[in-house]
Amino acid sequence: MEPILSRFAAIVGANNALSDPSDVVPYLAEPRDLFHGRAAMVLRPGSTDEVAAILKLASETATLIVPQGGNTGLVGGQIPDNSGRAIIVSMSRMNRIRELDASASTVTVEAGVVLQRLREAADEAGLLFPLSLGAQGSCQIGGNLSSNAGGTGALVHGTARDLCLGVEVVLPTGEVFDDLRKLKKDNTGYDLKNLFVGAEGTLGIITAAVLKLVPRPKGRELAWIGLGSPRAALDLFRRANDRAGPALTAFELCARNPLDFVLRHQEGATDPLAAPHPWYVLAEISSGRSAQDARALMEEILTDGFEAGLLADAAVAQNLAQQAAFWLMREEMSWAQKPEGASIKHDISVPVSAIPAFIEQADKAVARISADARVVCFGHMGDGNLHYNVSQPVGADRVGFLALYRDMNDAVHAVVREFGGSFSAEHGIGSMKRDELARTAPPVALDLMRRIKQNFDPAGIMNPGKVI
Repeated sequence: MEPILSRFAAIVGANNALSDPSDVVPYLAEPRDLFHGRAAMVLRPGSTDEVAAILKLASETATLIVPQGGNTGLVGGQIPDNSGRAIIVSMSRMNRIRELDASASTVTVEAGVVLQRLREAADEAGLLFPLSLGAQGSCQIGGNLSSNAGGTGALVHGTARDLCLGVEVVLPTGEVFDDLRKLKKDNTGYDLKNLFVGAEGTLGIITAAVLKLVPRPKGRELAWIGLGSPRAALDLFRRANDRAGPALTAFELCARNPLDFVLRHQEGATDPLAAPHPWYVLAEISSGRSAQDARALMEEILTDGFEAGLLADAAVAQNLAQQAAFWLMREEMSWAQKPEGASIKHDISVPVSAIPAFIEQADKAVARISADARVVCFGHMGDGNLHYNVSQPVGADRVGFLALYRDMNDAVHAVVREFGGSFSAEHGIGSMKRDELARTAPPVALDLMRRIKQNFDPAGIMNPGKVI
């Protein structure tokens, strides 16, 4: 082992400094298998002090650092380049829930806490941590904050940024910024924590955070709804939102293609409705009063939708197991594309009112590039975020289809810009979208980001090649 690497290993101990290729390889590729890298070593610190020592030494020796959480990111933000010079800092050992304050409805957690574990701890305290993602069984809070994760709960509760009250961050110099406060009101200068939430590890490493909890609903109802078009779904959303307000905690839209993929590839999945429909909505009502109140509100929304001619059919989950089955089908839509061949992804957002027109125009743009490609559109209609993905034509060559990636992205993102939207709604920039950000962001915004990066990380060691 090189002398410098030995110094890094001494900080965390031999058992937590991985250099054998077989030990390092799980950290070098992301779930979609699009980004691969090499690393000199993987370090697994167990405390903030160890992270601080790692970054102090990295600044002194100009060693590149790539922070990594649960390695569930989809844009390559957690993967090193192919130089083999970088050290990956895995946060998996920093996994303590430091405090759950039920009276203040806050929880203080370390960066390596798995999202599902946090949600279970909140539930045991009679509360809810509302961030909910398909990868919640393995993603970690540090990564959720670093990418400003969204998910199905963003309709009411916002993204990870909206759920964060304070952070503890180790800066590239090894200094520790301790802002672990529970305050909901604090106007003492710049809100520094929001520089790190969404920065994808380019300004420092989040080691802990104070997060908001909310009351656990006393009643939930979930309905799988078949309808004819996104315009009907938008009309239904407006009506449901008018009646339910914040009790409408999810409003997910999907086309038939992603459901077909799930039915083919998810073991035990069954179509929730008797006949197929072009489009579907998964709507959730959460009541703080009672199960009866949630049921009555859902029935009112569905009745109104049927009477307005918006709905063709609907199934309300009859028990917790069926609710879980409905949600699992929605969550599996991302992974069910993989057995269908190559897929070109778009994580976009547009104003909610523009969703039907966006889908119509984007479909035409896709057809001009690949007439037989299969659009796989699903996502969080209630907050304007769609995963507008495109799977290869049946029987097509995978490599040939992926060669269209840039053209397809450019065409779909051009439609996004027409509607004043964003080409990165919740997955981040990482490596995948860095060049597009440089091409399309306002020059002043890019200049400000570069100035911030230079001031925080003058040695350029933090997650190089990501974001900007």
